[in-house]
Amino acid sequence: MNRQTLYMVILSFILLCAVVGFSFLLLIPKGKEYRSLRLESKKEFQQLELAQNKFDNTESRLKEIELQNAKTITAFNTHFNPDQFERLYKKEFSDLYLTEVTTFDSNGTFKVYEVNATSKITSPQSFYTFLENINKSKWIIGVNFPIHFERDGDKIRSSFTMRVHNSKESKK
Repeated sequence: MNRQTLYMVILSFILLCAVVGFSFLLLIPKGKEYRSLRLESKKEFQQLELAQNKFDNTESRLKEIELQNAKTITAFNTHFNPDQFERLYKKEFSDLYLTEVTTFDSNGTFKVYEVNATSKITSPQSFYTFLENINKSKWIIGVNFPIHFERDGDKIRSSFTMRVHNSKESKK
């Protein structure tokens, strides 16, 4: 074997050792780190996709509920005006008086007005018509029980309490 060939074999062996050393010391650990980071990234993307799907489903459900309850949301933000209430529902009664309007702060996000009403009606049917119209009104109104009925000649005197719910920022 000549000298040049020996140098080539030694140089090839050194280069082979360098390549193997480089592979074991640098490439293989970095490759393992890369694979583990890629798996973590894939898991995070899957979690992100799940969270995004959940968000999209929740958002679409919220939009659906808002559409279904648009009238209630609008009613909640409509300012309660006792004079306008009397004008609207006076036709259902021979007399309608709203005697007291007080505000109760509840929960910091909405106002509750308590309205005591006394009225004279000709038949119970007109009172039930009034209750149906209350449910269709532009305010959120709850009629509290008991409702007192008392005969007053040929009319029926009714007295009851209602609660009107408004948001704090209702429009006047």
